[in-house]
Amino acid sequence: MFSNVPIILKPVGTVKTAAAGNEVKDKSRTCEIIIRPELKPVGYVKTAAAGDEVKDKSRTCEIIIRPELAPALLGIEDYSHLHILFWLHEVTEEKRVLQVHPRGRTDLPLTGAFAARTNLRPNPIGLTIVELLSVKGNVLQVRGLDAYNGTPVLDVKPYDFWDIKEGIRVPKWWSLLHGEKPPVNPQYTHG
Repeated sequence: MFSNVPIILKPVGTVKTAAAGNEVKDKSRTCEIIIRPELKPVGYVKTAAAGDEVKDKSRTCEIIIRPELAPALLGIEDYSHLHILFWLHEVTEEKRVLQVHPRGRTDLPLTGAFAARTNLRPNPIGLTIVELLSVKGNVLQVRGLDAYNGTPVLDVKPYDFWDIKEGIRVPKWWSLLHGEKPPVNPQYTHG
């Protein structure tokens, strides 16, 4: 499953400037930002879930980390939850859009891709918080990863108290979409 071919992310922006020498220090000048990162997946997802089954947050799966990166897992078993960043490899460039109706529901307002949790984004990067169940060598057993079998994993980060935010705000359509569920955080509001 591990490929020597890196995933190449297309830039969201570019950096171009006509400034030279001391002109570069002139803060009134404008420029464009060029981002050309090259990422090699740290692992891949192994799951029996298919189709809409991947949306079931109670399902478990494995994240297989590249063997040479196994030392980077030292201490991860002390965390209950992790952030998983992954490449939505089944989203073709033709499917990517700038605006969507959340979850395809036309009764909800048209929203920019950056303001929605759609997988049809300009850079199809997924982000999910999962529960870490076990670590065995280079294999993480997790619950709640909404990714398909073979999905490239870009990074694994611990979820900790720095990630908990108070007073978050979400749009009204979010409450409609989620059936007015009571928020986990009592500081939650929507605009």
